[in-house]
This record gives sequence, structure tokens and C-alpha cells, in this order.
Amino acid sequence: MEKKLLLYATSFFCGMSVMAVELSISRLLAPTFGTSQIIWTVIIGLIMISLSIGNILGGRSADKNNSLNKLYMIIWGAALWIAVIPFIGKYVIIAITGLLALFFSNDLLVTGTAISCLVLFSVPLVGLGMVSPYLVKLGVTDLENAGRTTGKIYAMNTIGSIIGTFLPTFVTIPYIGTNKTFLLFSLILNLICLSYFLIRKIRPIKVIISSLLVFMLIFLPLSNSYAFWKDCILEDESIYNYLQVSEDEEAVYLSTNVAFGVQSVYRKDNKLSGLYYDYALMAPQFLKEFSPDNNLDLLILGNGTGTYAKQSRIYYKNVKTDAVEIDPKIVELSKKYFGVTEDEATVYETDGRTFLSDRNCREYDVIMVDAYHDITIPFHMTTKEFFTEVSSHLKPGGVIILNINMKSEGDNPINQYLSQTVKSVMNKVYTCDIAGTTNVMLFASNDADMVNNFDINTGKFDSQNPLQRVSQYVRQNLQEVTGSELVFTDDLAPVEVLGQSLLNDIVKDELASFKDMINFKEKGLQGIFDMLK
Repeated sequence: MEKKLLLYATSFFCGMSVMAVELSISRLLAPTFGTSQIIWTVIIGLIMISLSIGNILGGRSADKNNSLNKLYMIIWGAALWIAVIPFIGKYVIIAITGLLALFFSNDLLVTGTAISCLVLFSVPLVGLGMVSPYLVKLGVTDLENAGRTTGKIYAMNTIGSIIGTFLPTFVTIPYIGTNKTFLLFSLILNLICLSYFLIRKIRPIKVIISSLLVFMLIFLPLSNSYAFWKDCILEDESIYNYLQVSEDEEAVYLSTNVAFGVQSVYRKDNKLSGLYYDYALMAPQFLKEFSPDNNLDLLILGNGTGTYAKQSRIYYKNVKTDAVEIDPKIVELSKKYFGVTEDEATVYETDGRTFLSDRNCREYDVIMVDAYHDITIPFHMTTKEFFTEVSSHLKPGGVIILNINMKSEGDNPINQYLSQTVKSVMNKVYTCDIAGTTNVMLFASNDADMVNNFDINTGKFDSQNPLQRVSQYVRQNLQEVTGSELVFTDDLAPVEVLGQSLLNDIVKDELASFKDMINFKEKGLQGIFDMLK
């Protein structure tokens, strides 16, 4: 009976550890590769392959060895491997990414995710995949009850997996972090092995030592820095994002990616940011008979740390802003590092579409849609049904702004889909390509005279108004959207597939520029050497 209880406990905790490691894998990879559905598919697929290989190897090994000692040594080996991941994982990922960037630029994110998973996680997951066949082989001693015993083993594994799904997401990752989540479940596997060796009265000196080491590491401060090559005020993680706050003499920046991209910026001198937010400030100018002294009701879906809310308050004194941000940690950062006050925005911690569906949601002059998860727009905020909901909360003649952070030198249809989806709902839609960035600003209204309104309102700017230059750029680069054939719907919106393809194009463009720069420097040095000869 004691043996069977141990086998059931082993199945339970191994199942729990597999799911905890799977969720922690996604968090370890997220700062570099993101957390799109495509990345998740690669992770889950490779994990299932590893577990399947483990099942096959475990069945063969159990038939050959018929030894619990062998099983618990395999579990112990997996535990040690998992314990090492927090210390080498981010360096391995960066090394793999760097090598791929130099020699293989196609599908860098997907390929990088796959290779990183294989290098870092395939071995321990193959080991944990070997557990169930071993337990069935060694736990079934009565053929009449073989099915019942097997069912209990698999049931305990499934129950453990369920708990292992919720525990990291809601408890360990938010409160102790990804690295210590790996260590915690490594400790659990160590203790399972220790229990077995103590019951069998085998001297488990190595397991005791490893358990003590892992236990101490959980309570020791560990460096959680992913961007270890640069100074950051803060690196943290929430349920939704990797978070990085950095600062220079001019501004404070928020990034949700370790290597590139700025999601929010706070200019210390309160000047224009130099980013797409400046061009989004033009949205009120499309309103009929608008002036900076008018009352302005603004809604921001995807507030980040409040760059647009702060800038709107600077340039439109009578603005009243409601801002929606799903990540409570970003809301905290907005107050602590980015100086957002209640006067600048009333912030609601919820999903943008959920906020609009609330019956108490009022109407607005301008609605800014700037919701991103990593580098992709959440699909449910790209569809015809969503923009229909948005338009229903506009005042007559109100304006929608959409930040499309999806632009490369290649031809990718996602911009056409987004702009034409909005066109299927709104009367007039215009885009403005922001030079030197990956951003395209979209302005939409049911007022057919929105551009004429813009000309009249911005014509009142004096030469000292910092928005004058911005207004001139926007007016010169407005392109009307006339088609409405390419439409995302709640049923069909392949945003992540198109976005991933586009991101690969962007990465290739950046890598090509980087390689050209290296080649230029090499040629320059070779020229110098030739002259010296």
C-alpha cells in the first residue's frame, strides 16, 4: 500500500511539474520571442513531442530494467536540469538568437523558439515523459485490477497537471517570478526522489544535497535581468507581460520586449515624444469646429503607462480621459515611474472590448485603439464586430484612431485588412504612414467632411505651436481607404499568422541593415590595410 501511495504521489507531482515547466517556458521565452498563439503552438507541440518520446523510451526502459531505482534517478536528473535553467536559460536563448540572426534570418522567431525549446527543455521533459509507463509497469501487480490501477495513475497525473496549470499562472510566477518557479518545481521533484530513497532505506546523500541547494536558492536573491547588457530602472513580469523600465536624461521608457520596441515614453520636459503619439494628437482636429479650448471626451483602449493621456492633457487643456489597461502592474508603473495622475486619466483595469460592452460606458469625441500583446494586436480587437462596438460609443462626428504597429518594406496584407475592416464600419477612413517607424496611424469618422474639418482647425495654428509641424506632416501623408473587401470578423481573424509573417519581414529588414553596416565597416578596414601596404 505504501508503495502504491508513493507511485500515485509521483504521478501527481510529475504531472504538476510538466505543466508548471511548460508555462514557465513561455515566460522565459516571452521577452525575446513574444507570446503569440504561434509561439505557444511551437512550445506546446515540442513539449508534446518530448513527452511522447519519453513515453516510448520509458516503456522500453521499464520492460528492460523493471526497477524503481532507475525511475527515480531519471526524475532526479530531470529535477537537476530544471534547476539549472534559471541560471543559463536567458544566455542560451540570446546565443541561439544571435547565431540565427547572423546565419539564418527566415522565420527567426519561430525557429529561435523551436531550437531554444529543444536545447533547454527537451531533455527534462523526455525524462518526465518516461514516468507514466514506468509507474504503470511497476505499479500493476494484480492483473485483475490492472485497469483500475492504471486509471488511478493516469488520473493522479491529470489532477496534478490541472493544479500545475493554475499554480504558476496565479501564484508562483506573479509572486516569486519565473526563475524561482523553475526552482520550486525542481525542489518538488527532488523531494519525491528523496522520499523514495528514504522509504527504500537507500542512502540518498546526493539527493539530500541537491534538495538543500535548490531550497536555499529559492530564498536567495537571483538576478532576473534579461536585458543584462544595459541598465534598467526595473525589470519585472506580470501575468500578461515582461516589463522593462529604462531611463535617460530626456525620458523614461517602458518596453515589453527585451531587445526592441518602446510601448510608452514619458518626456521629462513635457515636449512631444518623437513617436507615433505625436501624430495621434491630430485626431481632435478632425472634429467639426474644434479648438483647444473645447471640452474633449477621450477614451484610450490600451493605455500603457499613459503617454497619450499625458500628451493630450498638455495640448488639450479641457480633455477628460478614460483609459483602459488590462495589466495592473503596468498601471502601477504608470503612477510610480511615468507620473500619471488621476487628473490626466481615470484608469480602468480590464479588457478594452469588455469595457465597451458595459452598459454604463459613455460616448466619446475620440477613441484611441492602441491595444497590443507583445507585438501583435489581440484578434478580438481587430474585427468588424469590435469596431462596430467602438463606433457605437462615438459622439456624432467622433473620431477613431488606430495605431497599426505593423509595417515593413515587404508586401503584407495585415494593414489592408485592418484599414478595410474599419472602413466596413465607418464612412471615412484615412491612414498616415509615419516615416522612420513601423507605425501607421489610422483616422476614421462618419463625418464626410473630416478632412475639411482638419484643414480649418489646423489652419488656426500659429507658427509657435509645436503641433503645426505634425499637422502638416499628417495632412501631406493622408491616404484615403476606399476598399472594404478584406475584413476581419470574430469568426475569422488570422491576425497572428499575418502579424508573425510581417514581423519576420521586419526582422529580416533590420538584419539586412545590420549586415550591410558590418560589411561596410569591413570594407573600410580592408581599404585602410590596402593603403598601408
